[in-house]
Amino acid sequence: MGKSALIFGVTGQDGSYLAEYLLSKEYEVVGVKRRASTDNCINVKNIKDDDNFTLVEGDITDPSSVYDLVLHSQPDECYNLAAMSHVGTSFIQPSYTIDVNANGVLNILEQIRKCSLHTKFYQASTSELFGDNYTIINGQKMQNENTAFSPNSPYAIAKLAAHNLVRVYRAAYGIYGCCGILHNHESPRRGTNFVTRKITRWIGNYYRDSNIPKLKLGNLSAYRDFGYAADYVKAMHLMLQQPIPDDYVVATGNAWSILEFAQAAFQYAGLDFGEHVEIDSALYRPCEVPYLQGDSAKIRSLGWKPSINIQQLVRKMVDYDINHG
Repeated sequence: MGKSALIFGVTGQDGSYLAEYLLSKEYEVVGVKRRASTDNCINVKNIKDDDNFTLVEGDITDPSSVYDLVLHSQPDECYNLAAMSHVGTSFIQPSYTIDVNANGVLNILEQIRKCSLHTKFYQASTSELFGDNYTIINGQKMQNENTAFSPNSPYAIAKLAAHNLVRVYRAAYGIYGCCGILHNHESPRRGTNFVTRKITRWIGNYYRDSNIPKLKLGNLSAYRDFGYAADYVKAMHLMLQQPIPDDYVVATGNAWSILEFAQAAFQYAGLDFGEHVEIDSALYRPCEVPYLQGDSAKIRSLGWKPSINIQQLVRKMVDYDINHG
């Protein structure tokens, strides 16, 4: 009999890729989605009819909802990929961000503690925890598991609270809990309010209508370590297969500025970046994180590595948005 998994946030980018990956390994997967008045299941449409996949409604901010899900599924593994995941929005909705990203994780940990102690738990942490901090590794500014945290947004503060909750529940109650400190990971399933997908989606729309308004972007000088989300969910799974729970940085080890990402996308599409883009100061964040580049030696020592580089990721996203209107 195969293993079972409970995935909170299954309809998002990471949740959908993870569900597909676990189903390929013959897991029984219960995916939790938020109730919505519009269809939010596009990312899981290709697995909705899989006999080993069950899609249910739930809300990590509701302890009773989480209790029922954990109690009834008694999963071998539980992955929390549900979050208010947009850094910029967290400045506008800080209370909601704290409730989902911190209290929601507490709810899951509490229910595992009370009724499913055998369950291995994965929490999606983030490179935004590092803020302005970095470690010099081989002459480069990078972040690894030993780099100090210095969160620079309500989003990152809430994620740090969740990260520390996992650490405390691991020590206090023996819960098998791992945190994946993931650097930016993108794909054609990335939400269109994130800058990478905003760029490639605009290019796709332009191919269908060249009269659309220019693409408005904010800070182009921030550097991020961009990886492919379908690779990163494999790292999540790998963490929970280890004999001892631990936390891991997941990254490609290469950083590009937002400007470089945008220029690469426009160049690949055969468009002039300067002609079609304008800077909108309203899109700048109140506090910016200037440079994130990950050292993922620890997870790589377990056999994980990215399958594509940043250039290939850009092309994959542009191709998708040109071909899927």
